[in-house]
Amino acid sequence: MPESVAVTGGNGRVGQHVLEHLTAQGYRTINLSRGKREEDHSDAYVRTDLLDAGEVYGALAQSDADAVVHLGMIPTPDHTPGYRTYESNVLSSYHVLEAAGELGIDRVTLASSFSAIGGGFEPEPITVDYLPVDEDHRLTPSNPYAMGKQVLEVTADGFARRSADAPGTITSLRFPWVVDDDTAQKTFVEADRTLAGLRNSDHFHTQRNTLCGYVHATDAVTLVEAAIEASFDGHERLWVSAPDTSAETPSAELATELYPEADYRGPAADDENPYTALIDTSKAEQLLDWEPTWSWRQLV
Repeated sequence: MPESVAVTGGNGRVGQHVLEHLTAQGYRTINLSRGKREEDHSDAYVRTDLLDAGEVYGALAQSDADAVVHLGMIPTPDHTPGYRTYESNVLSSYHVLEAAGELGIDRVTLASSFSAIGGGFEPEPITVDYLPVDEDHRLTPSNPYAMGKQVLEVTADGFARRSADAPGTITSLRFPWVVDDDTAQKTFVEADRTLAGLRNSDHFHTQRNTLCGYVHATDAVTLVEAAIEASFDGHERLWVSAPDTSAETPSAELATELYPEADYRGPAADDENPYTALIDTSKAEQLLDWEPTWSWRQLV
C-alpha cells in the first residue's frame, strides 16, 4: 500500500479536502501546485507548473511519492480560452502519467468529470440514452472542458496498454459537483428543489445537463483514498455521485419530464427511496468497495 501521496492542485477546493483527509489517515502528503501555498494540511509543498513536463517529473521525483492524485487542472472553462482549458485537462494528465511511469509510481488517480458525457458546460441539452447512466453510456461532449476530460481518459487507456514505463493502476474518477455542508445548505436546503423550482432557477439548464448530480466532499475523499489503494491492472473509469439527486422530485418523474427519450431503469416514484441518483456508482462499489453515504436531505 502507498505511504506517500502527491496531490496535484492541492491548493484547490477539492484538493484541500483530499489533503486533509489523506494526512489525517496517516499518509505523507505532498502538494504540487502552481503559485504560493494556500493550505496547511500537506506535509510538504512543491511549486509546480503542471504544463511543463520537466517540472512535473522533477516535482514527483523530489516528492518520492508512491501514488499520485491529479486534481491540478482548470476547474471550469468560464474564464479561460477554450484551448487553455483543453490543454490543462489533457497535457497535464499526460505529463503526470508519463512521469509517474518513468519514476516507478504505480498508482495514479485522475480527476475526470461528469462533463466527460457533455455536462453542465454544454450549450445544448446533453444526450441521455438511459438512466441511471453508467460507464457504458456513450460520451458526446462538444465543449473544450468536456472534450478534455474525455481525452484524458483516452490518454490513460493508452498508458495502460504499455508493457513498461507506465503506472500499473490508473483510475479516472468522473466527479460531479463536489459540495460541503455550507454549500449544500444554501444551494439545496434553502432553495426550492422541486421540479417547478428547478425550472424557475437561473441554473436549470446546468441542473438538467448534470442529471441533478452532486457528491459531498466526505464521500469524494474516501473514494480517492480507495483509488490510491487499488491494485487492479490497467485503467478504469468510475462514475461518482451522492446516493440521491439534488432534487425534491422523484427520479422517475425527473426522467419523464427532463429526459423523455431516455430509457429509465431506476426506482418508481412510489418506491421506498424514490430520489435515487441518476448516476450509477455500482462499479465503484464492486471495484473499490466504495459507497456514497452523505445526502443533503439529512440537513433538512
